[in-house]
This record gives sequence, C-alpha cells and structure tokens, in this order.
Amino acid sequence: MNLHEYQAKELFRSAGMAVNPGEVAGTPEAVRTLAEGFGGRVVVKAQVHSGGRGKAGGVRLAGSPDEAAAHAAAILGMEISGLTVERVLVSPIEDIASEAYVGVLVDREGQCPLFMVSAEGGIDIEEVAATNPEAIHRLRVDPRYGLMPHQAYWLATRLFDDPRRARQAARVISQLYNAFVNSGASMAEINPLISTAGGEVKAIDAKVSIDDNELFRRPGVAELRDPGSESGADAQAREAGLSFVKLDGNVGCCVNGAGLAMATMDLVKYYGGEPANFLDIGGSSNPDKVVAAIEIITSDPSVEVILFNIFGGITRCDDVARGIVEATGRIDIDVPIVIRLTGTNEDLARTILADAGFAAGTSMDEVVQEAVRLAG
Repeated sequence: MNLHEYQAKELFRSAGMAVNPGEVAGTPEAVRTLAEGFGGRVVVKAQVHSGGRGKAGGVRLAGSPDEAAAHAAAILGMEISGLTVERVLVSPIEDIASEAYVGVLVDREGQCPLFMVSAEGGIDIEEVAATNPEAIHRLRVDPRYGLMPHQAYWLATRLFDDPRRARQAARVISQLYNAFVNSGASMAEINPLISTAGGEVKAIDAKVSIDDNELFRRPGVAELRDPGSESGADAQAREAGLSFVKLDGNVGCCVNGAGLAMATMDLVKYYGGEPANFLDIGGSSNPDKVVAAIEIITSDPSVEVILFNIFGGITRCDDVARGIVEATGRIDIDVPIVIRLTGTNEDLARTILADAGFAAGTSMDEVVQEAVRLAG
C-alpha cells in the first residue's frame, strides 16, 4: 500500500522528524488561501501514487497566491500514469543550499533493512545508480539491534562534511528507521533531504510503501489507504482477495499459488512471450474469484490471450472450470483462452469445460507454448 506524500510526511512528523510544513487542498481557491498563509511563495504538488510527477507537470513553483491557484487549476484533474489528480499539497518554498537522498527498504536477499544514501539528491536514485553508482552508499541493518547511533552518523557523513549538518542528518536517519519499522513499511525514502543556507536539515519530500501483510496488525496505518488513487484493476483484485500485479506483456495469466504463478511467467518468457500480469487466485474454491480474475485480465487492452494454469490441491479444478464458464457467459471475451487443469476433481472439470466448448490440457509446457503462439 502506497501513501500519499502528505500522509508520509505526517508519519515522519510523528517520528519526530524535521519536515517542512504543508497542507492539502482540492480546489484552486483553497490553494490560494493556503498560499496566502504560507507567505505567497509555495510549491504545488500533485498527490497521486506515481513517480515522475515533476516531469508530468504535477509539481510547480508559485511566486504568489494567484499563481498558486492557477497552477492548482492546471494540476487538479490532470492524469499522471493513468491516475487523476484530486488533491494537491501546498508547501512554502524552501531556501535550499544542498540536496541529498536517504532511503531504507527491505533487502530480501539479506533479510534485513537496507539503507541507501547519496549526496546527489533531488533526482531519481535510479539515474544516480546508472550514471554514478559510487555516489550511493549502502548499509545493512541487523534487525535484532536496529540502527545504531554510530551507523546513522556514518551514513550522515556520506551526505554532509559539516559536523553540525551531519549530526542533524544522523537524527533524521534514525527517525526514518523508526518510522519505517513502526509502520510496517517495505520502503521509505526522503528525496530530497535538504540543508538550508542557515544550516538546518529537513525533509521536504516523502515516499512510503507499506507491506500489505503488515496492515492487519496496524489498523491505523491501514486507514490511510486511498482507494480512489488505485487503478480499477488493483482495487478490484484487492476486494476479490486476489494477488495481482500489472505487467507490460500480452499473455494474461491466471494461476493458483504464487510459486506456480512465478513459474508460469518464467515459462512464458522462456518460450518467447511476455506475461501481462501476475495473478494468483489463491487456494480458494470460490468460482466468483475466477470470474473476478477474468474481468481484471480482460480489462487490459494489451492482453491477446488468457492462460489458465491450475494445479488443483486445495483449489478444486471443477470450481475453476465453473468460474471460467460463468465468466465467459457473462463477459464479452474476444481473446482466446488456453487452459491447463490437473489435480483435484480434474475429470469433472474437463466435463464441465467440454460441455461449454472448451478443452483443457495437462502439460504446462504445451499450454504455455500454445498461449505464446496465439499471442503472436
């Protein structure tokens, strides 16, 4: 679950971090009022779950309340990465002397939090990694002990030569780690972490992604979800209890079990195709999940074939078959469907499918090759 910038900043403030002030608004008139309260010179920032807001025109500087209102009128209603901007964050323009990057994420390989910092802040960290990788400094944190003060200070000295600024940055880095752990985040970053001409260090941007598996333990964090900021497919998948990730290919995949889903996508790639999604219907025997899965897959115009790969254990093949038949009777599907069913009740499933005019294979390689062929 992604947080909006204003939500992430509030999370940082609750951890004691120095964060620049800001308020959200949904109309140009409200933005004008906020700009007046901040002295006129403000930055107006689109609040959507998407990177590249600045490049899309969703971040603009204003020198007066009237200009801020005009910027808000241009940004509100704008589409960025397919998401409509409904709110903007208004903050006073800061006197920036330097910019740095600080981020912490879950290192799956190391099974621990990993800090990445760079004195080259204010731009995409991916760009820094590609053009100047030695500018990025990394530190793994032992989760048994947390981030130690000397580690935070070492990271801070990679950002600032001035001891006064480094001490402030070390405090911010420690607070970022606490916010990361206490919110169940999978990633938290500040870009940029600035120092002002007066020597003050503060966060003027914030980005946080929460691990969905942590939300049941943190109902207060779960309440920060903004359903309106999600794509229709993401929201539908979450409501149906499906694990779904949109990809860029044309082979729509519907599989039961995360491991089999990953293996299916690998096999699609192996045979020269490109998966359009990761979609795991889980171990449920509810045909409604299959119907929802097909609705999600067919909502993607790039999908040219739908591939079902079901290994029936807890998931019953006959229930999947019923879901396929129900979905094809309810939804106008204009792409071919390739099906592999094996396991629990597969004979009954084949009968159900045959009665509806479908055939199902048993070989995973064969059905994947057929799906890739049909996708062209």
